[in-house]
Amino acid sequence: MSGWHDARYPSDTSDEQWALIEQLLPEVKTGGRPEKHPRRALVDAILYVVRTGCSWRQLPADFPPWQTVYWHFVRWEQGGVTEQILPVVREQLRVQEGRNPQPSAGLIDSQSVKGADNVGRDSRGYDAGKKINGRKRFIVTDTLGLLLTVVVLSASMQDRDGAKPVLLETCLRTPVRFVFADGAFAGRLLDWANTILATTLHIVRKPANQRGFAIIQRRWAVERTFAWITAHRRLARDYERDPAVSEAMIRWAAINTITRRIARGGLATRQQRRTFTPSS
Repeated sequence: MSGWHDARYPSDTSDEQWALIEQLLPEVKTGGRPEKHPRRALVDAILYVVRTGCSWRQLPADFPPWQTVYWHFVRWEQGGVTEQILPVVREQLRVQEGRNPQPSAGLIDSQSVKGADNVGRDSRGYDAGKKINGRKRFIVTDTLGLLLTVVVLSASMQDRDGAKPVLLETCLRTPVRFVFADGAFAGRLLDWANTILATTLHIVRKPANQRGFAIIQRRWAVERTFAWITAHRRLARDYERDPAVSEAMIRWAAINTITRRIARGGLATRQQRRTFTPSS
């Protein structure tokens, strides 16, 4: 298995990444019509859309036809493929970082993003605090900032209300029962989480004397996760008609980030700035 075409894109999976993802895709059905296009080409095409932000119809011609790529994207999502891949690669990276495979604590936060014109009224809203018309992403990560669960709702949704479905999903899918949150999640949500989910929501507040920007302990990791997500241009705003597709795109971005870190063998290092001396 090497490259599936000669021209490579920065968003393509490396051989190490593909080795991680390939074994977690659904088994190829036998006895029927064989798959026409390499699966790596299909995954690379999906990651190209997520990373560059182009529409499906604008996929470069050396990828499989966009209709085929989109069909596999939908079929895999209906089969819960990203929900199956994400915890496996997350566990591998946690072990690589010297952590237990399963997290014991999490971080919750929300992010409001503008909605594109094709986002319908039924799933969009206005966040008066951020002055954003679109959708709101609720995520729970582990303490390394690795995505556990994501739920996309209208931007008008209050944090205390929007937290309930993502906390419920976290409770069902992970052993996490202790979650750090900021002051926006305080109030009745704490009692709800404790009574219904047996989950402790610990509010981490800003220091009373803080002025301007400062890194808050136990909060910076989830903020960094949003930076990782929005580095994928398809996620800089919400372009999807269906919020479930937005959630799938976020999981693909997380899978891409995690597998790249596994392939590198550790955290990314900051590139050294080079200085050039003009020749005489």
